[in-house]
Amino acid sequence: MTVYMQFNSHIERLITTTVNLVNALSPGEDGGRPVTPPRGDALRDAVAAAVRADGYDVRPSLAEARALAAETERARRVFVALHAGDEASAARLVNQMLRATDARPQLDTDQNGGHSLHFHGPDDSFSRGWAAGLAAGLAMAIGGDLGSRLGTCAAPACDRVYIDLSKNSHRRFCSTRCQNRVKTAAYRNRARQTGSAPR
Repeated sequence: MTVYMQFNSHIERLITTTVNLVNALSPGEDGGRPVTPPRGDALRDAVAAAVRADGYDVRPSLAEARALAAETERARRVFVALHAGDEASAARLVNQMLRATDARPQLDTDQNGGHSLHFHGPDDSFSRGWAAGLAAGLAMAIGGDLGSRLGTCAAPACDRVYIDLSKNSHRRFCSTRCQNRVKTAAYRNRARQTGSAPR
């Protein structure tokens, strides 16, 4: 029997934000295109866009954006380790993040007057708070047997990360664009081998 496990909305938000930050701030390749980490105002804009959500639109300072970008580098290594099947290394990295951010659970009042569990650093500054949240989200994913749903894109010339929110847990690509690129290349390869390549 297959058991469908899913992220709760808060963990999903933390991991999705982590994916957004890692993909926006990490050097590498995105579908064959080189990615250079943003700097200056572009860095601040990229961080603000990555954390933006309904009812939450913040403008971090450049120093705050730089501090969060440094933590994002560690988060990327967690995705890479999980993709390689090395959960032990991923767990060690997340434990380092938890210690460095001093992530602390706290019940915050939500919009409906109820409470939800959030993680904060020792202060509520933008970068410390988000760094603690990223670490806690990754810890809850790995500790909740959902680490296998985090990975790096399987497409050639792409190293962007993803969270698999599908029911069947079959995601392998960071985007539909990369998935289509791989499918098109496989189709052309099969067509060449059978001599029926489109002209």
